Amino acid sequence: MAYYDDMKFIDEVTVFCQAGNGGNGCISFRREKYVPKGGPNGGDGGDGGCVIFRADPGSNTLLNLIYKPHLKAKNGTHGSGSDRHGKNGADLMMNVPIGTQVKNPETNEVLCDLIEINQQFIAAQGGKGGRGNARFATSTNRAPRTAEKGETGVRRWLKLELIVLADVGLIGFPSVGKSSLLKKISAARPKVAAYPFTTLSPHLGTVMIDENISFVAADLPGLVEGASEGIGLGFRFLKHIGRCKILAYILDLDPNASPSPSKSFNILRNELSEYRKNLNDMPSIIICNKIDLKGAKQIFEATLKDLAPFGFKILPVSAEKGDGIDQMIKVMGEMVRENAVAAEMQIRGDT
Repeated sequence: MAYYDDMKFIDEVTVFCQAGNGGNGCISFRREKYVPKGGPNGGDGGDGGCVIFRADPGSNTLLNLIYKPHLKAKNGTHGSGSDRHGKNGADLMMNVPIGTQVKNPETNEVLCDLIEINQQFIAAQGGKGGRGNARFATSTNRAPRTAEKGETGVRRWLKLELIVLADVGLIGFPSVGKSSLLKKISAARPKVAAYPFTTLSPHLGTVMIDENISFVAADLPGLVEGASEGIGLGFRFLKHIGRCKILAYILDLDPNASPSPSKSFNILRNELSEYRKNLNDMPSIIICNKIDLKGAKQIFEATLKDLAPFGFKILPVSAEKGDGIDQMIKVMGEMVRENAVAAEMQIRGDT
């Protein structure tokens, strides 16, 4: 189970990566008492270290890079006489969360998408060490006085952007019960309160179906009408939705809530479409929360009728009382499994 602290969740940062320079090759000749014809013995310089990003399952924020925006690997040391080569500079390995994209800050081009555990990306290549004069000895040039300087390591700015990976993304208006549901079905402990925007950053929780089967659910910050245009929390967190495999629309059955569940659903669908057209094509399920409230069952029946044409499974639950939670988990687990099978078939080229 991964947990995101609202105060420490940083999902975008720009850093300067400076790889180490290669060490210079050495010009040296043997000067030994009983060796009258000493030859060249200058060693090579060591290679400069690289700046490397590694996807670490133990990381969940880019906060550490906010305080360390300049990343510098070690230089290689110079070669010396007696064929002694310089040491290679140490690489600088920076752990980042799984789901981190490395981008060109000027063009926004994605250079690497770190989506697998321990996947690595060389952000800045270290300079190659220069060759010592021993490398230049030939049958016609037995005393070369030439050596190479080490290459300069790569230096560049990069933008890192974290996009949360989850099997099921819980989306909905503020205060509809997304955090309460996640808290009910997993070990995650997001903030829960009866006011808008309690959740200011994604929270992840592992949902156990049995001891061998589980899936990851994400409580994504509440959307509002106009989110795709920057209203409310804006579109900063809409990008996380595209990483999910299944979308779970959370609707509020509270008779005092406004807008109605059906209208809320249509607003959410519109905001997703405005942000990215294909989001509405994702496998989805509709969860109607607060079925335990007085009058909620009548609202659910009306919602069921209104939203039936979309073809999504529509389930009534109560995050407060636990009603329908087991059935919801079962259906979500089946959808995740079906999605995984479909993805595997697509990779194999099966029909």
